Amino acid sequence: MIRIEGIAAFVAVVEAGSVSEAARRLRLSKSVVSERLAELEKSLGGLLLHRTTRKLTLTEDGAVFLERAARIVREIEEAAADMAERRGTLSGPIRIAAPVTFGRMHLGPALYPFLADHPEIELTLDIDDRRVDAASDGYDAIIRNGPIADNRLVAWKLTRSRRLLCASPDYLAREGMPSSLDDLNSHRGIFYTNRGVADWRFQTPEGAVVVRAKLALGINNGDMLRDAAIAGLGIALLPAFIAGPAIREGRLAEIDVGHRPEAEFIYMAHPEGRNPSAKLRAIADHLKKSFGDPPYWDPMG
Repeated sequence: MIRIEGIAAFVAVVEAGSVSEAARRLRLSKSVVSERLAELEKSLGGLLLHRTTRKLTLTEDGAVFLERAARIVREIEEAAADMAERRGTLSGPIRIAAPVTFGRMHLGPALYPFLADHPEIELTLDIDDRRVDAASDGYDAIIRNGPIADNRLVAWKLTRSRRLLCASPDYLAREGMPSSLDDLNSHRGIFYTNRGVADWRFQTPEGAVVVRAKLALGINNGDMLRDAAIAGLGIALLPAFIAGPAIREGRLAEIDVGHRPEAEFIYMAHPEGRNPSAKLRAIADHLKKSFGDPPYWDPMG
C-alpha cells in the first residue's frame, strides 16, 4: 500500500535537495525520512531517486511521479487547512520566498506579529536575492520588488516602491551633481545585477528613457548596493525602503535629474492554477495594511 507519508517525504526531499534538509523541514529524523522514501519505492516497484554521497537526482520514473505526487501533497495540505479555516483557525504549512534586504528590514517585522496571532501557521520564509521559480521550487508564494514577468504566476500588488537616484555627498562633491539624464552618462554607476542589465530607466513625457552610466560595480544584494554608494563608488538607483534611512542620516544624497525612475511595486505572487489558501490571502492582506500606500518607509511617495 502506498502511504501519504512516503509521498510527502519524496516531494520534500526533491524540493529540499537533500534528505537532511527535507528532514529539517518535516521536523523528522533523517532515518525516518529515508525509511519512508525506501518504503514508497518498494511499494511502487522502482527507484525514484539516484543517490550518491554528493547529490540526489530524479530517475525517469521519479520525474514522472513527482508532478502528481506534489499535487497530491498540496491538495491534502490545502484540504486540512480548509478544515481548520472552517473552524476559524488559520493553520498549516506555507512557504514563501523573498529578497534579503526587504525581508530583513520590512517583511520580517511585519510578519512576526501576524504569526504570533496565528500560532498554527507553519511558515517557512526563504530569504534569497536569486530569482526563484515559484512553481517548480515548491513555493506557495514569492515576494518581489519590481515587475513579475512570469506568466505562470498570479501577482497581488502589496504597495508602491519608489526608487531614488542617490550618491554619497563625497562622490557628488568630487564628480559634480548631475542635473539631467544626459549628465548621468558621464558618471559611474552601481547596478543591481539580478535585473540582468546595467541601466536605469526613467519616465519622460516622450516615454521611457534608458540611461547607461559607466559601470563602477555590479552587486546582487541591496544592502551592499547601498553601502557601495555610501563608500563613494558611484551613483545607485535604490528602492526608498533601502535608501531612506541613509538619506535621512546624510550618508546619501538624493539626485534630481528632472525625471522620475520608472514606477515599481512590491508584489506577492503565487503559481497560476493553484487556489491560494485562506492563510496566504490573510498574509497578503496583513502586509498591505502593515506597509500602507504610500508605504510607511517613504512618506514622500
